Amino acid sequence: MTTIRDTLEEKLSRFEKLESDLSDPEVLADGALMSATAREHGGLARLAGKYREFKRLTDEIHGCQEMAEAAEDSEERDMAEAEMASLRKQREELWEELLSLTVGGEDSHRTRCVMEIRAGTGGDEAALFARDLFDMYRRYAEQKGWKTEIMDASPTERGGFKEITLTLEGENVFRDLQYESGGHRVQRVPETETQGRVHTSAATVAVMPEPEDVEVALKPDDYRVDKFGASGPGGQHVNKTESAIRLTHHETGIVVQCQDEKSQHKNLAKALRVLKARIYEKKREEEAAKQAEQRKGLIGSGDRSQRIRTYNYPQNRLTDHRINLTLYKLDQVVAGDVQPVTDALIEYDRDQLRGDMID
Repeated sequence: MTTIRDTLEEKLSRFEKLESDLSDPEVLADGALMSATAREHGGLARLAGKYREFKRLTDEIHGCQEMAEAAEDSEERDMAEAEMASLRKQREELWEELLSLTVGGEDSHRTRCVMEIRAGTGGDEAALFARDLFDMYRRYAEQKGWKTEIMDASPTERGGFKEITLTLEGENVFRDLQYESGGHRVQRVPETETQGRVHTSAATVAVMPEPEDVEVALKPDDYRVDKFGASGPGGQHVNKTESAIRLTHHETGIVVQCQDEKSQHKNLAKALRVLKARIYEKKREEEAAKQAEQRKGLIGSGDRSQRIRTYNYPQNRLTDHRINLTLYKLDQVVAGDVQPVTDALIEYDRDQLRGDMID
């Protein structure tokens, strides 16, 4: 079974490889590769530095232990044990910091991710709920200082979204948002409801880490490109030129389309980013399936078929079913104050991992 120490060793090994790559003439000569290497190196630097310090403290603790066992008098032994106690306290504090940096899995250091929000059962009301989720995440991103960009959207005539795809970029963006993957259910009285009855509808959210170009190498032969005219709400034609792009990946059958930009070139670039994220996510899912038994206690698995949360408007109640969290401040959460929910989910994952510190 893979422990957090195994993961930390892998990340430190990766960091040291990137450190070496940054002085490799071949990497230095390739601007795109150099940029991607430097970005990944920077993303791992803090964690690698803290884990190196953790290992140093562990070695010192073992040294003090040997001194205490070999001590010929009680004074020498007491000094070694006092020093060992101080070092253990420092190491425990550092372990908590490492848990914060590692919680959320292998891709927790990613600073870019792709989010897809899709209306589920519930017709127009589900599409309006999808829009409300988008607005909630957009406001949350503004509070966190994350950059957002819409990649593709299918709006409805009433102002909702059948689906919308966006990218987010910033510190801890994937670590925090990955817990949003899954089924979201809303209970409220729709604006069109004359009898005041509460309706239930749903939307799904998928959050995928955006890989570096060098991690998912795509050649033009790997996918088919279809060009078509963009359309607006309800299928209304809004663009007579074929600026919209649909990509079909031959190996996996994954289909991505983008029509948000008027430029065909920009739509292609955006669609490629989303396609790479979906291919990378598919690989992640396959790997997660292999490790499912190991990870069954953790919640950041990203299974979009799982119903994770209910938004009950009449009672101003939000319930996260994975950790039995209930908050009676739904109005604040949908206004963008998602952090209390995120913090509770991260703390739950951290508790599952806390026992992995080995002497």
